[in-house]
Order: sequence, then structure tokens, then C-alpha cells
Amino acid sequence: MKKEFMIRAIELSRKNMQAGAGGPFGAVIVKDGKVIGEGWNKVTSSNDPTAHAEVVAIRNACENANNFSLEGAEIYTSCEPCPMCLSAIYWARIEKIYYGNTRKDAANIDFDDDFLYQEIPKDISQRKVPMIQCAHEEALGVFKEWQAKSDKVPY
Repeated sequence: MKKEFMIRAIELSRKNMQAGAGGPFGAVIVKDGKVIGEGWNKVTSSNDPTAHAEVVAIRNACENANNFSLEGAEIYTSCEPCPMCLSAIYWARIEKIYYGNTRKDAANIDFDDDFLYQEIPKDISQRKVPMIQCAHEEALGVFKEWQAKSDKVPY
């Protein structure tokens, strides 16, 4: 771990929060000792609820690396990732997470992700947002096409 990368993530969180970009969150992605991506919360400035610092940093790093895989990289994030960001980190194959604030610290300033952590393990029928399956046969047809596709890029 290099504290300088965490300090950079914290600087991004402060600078962009003060500029009105969004909440107080920043992230830096590092590979082989070099920053390959940076991000900060842009939820309110971009009207994008998925524009959390970690997701923005992943998008930036993937664009810079010209690859959807960030295998071998580490992320430094000013706060423990929410469930969406944690999932994105796993999908990007980032190998280590360093974080500053905890999710409890975030909850103390009204960024409470606890309800998401509680929703995930529930049975689909018990979740707050109703989930209703429809057109399964048609959707499954596309999956079967993907399975047979000879030129697909696996990920």
C-alpha cells in the first residue's frame, strides 16, 4: 500500500465535492505502481446515479488501459465501497481494495447503504422493489445464441 494514492483519492473527493460535482468520494486505480484511472462522485453533476467515484475510476482506467479487465490493479477509495461499487470492482477484476472511511462513517453523514446490504440476501419475492419475471423463453433464446456464438469475447 502506498499512502500517497489514498491521499490522492481523498484530494479528489474534497476538490470535486467543493466544486459541486457530487458527494465527498474519490478513487484512484493503480497498476504496477502507476495511476491508471481516477474518479470522483459525479452523481448530481451528471444526473447519473451510477456515477460513484469507484465506477467513474473504473471507466477511466478501462478506457486508458483499452481493456475491460483491470487484473493486477488495486483501487484506493476514500470510502468503503457500496454494494454497486463493490460489484463493479469484482467485475473489473481489481485485486485489492484500500479504503479510508467506513460505510458507518458514510451513514453518519446520510449516505446509508445499509438497506442495500440488507436487500441483497433476501429472496426476490421479499425485496422492497418488486421483481417480476416475464418473456423468459424469448430472453433465454438470446442466451442460447450467445452460448453458440463462435466469435464472442468471454469475460
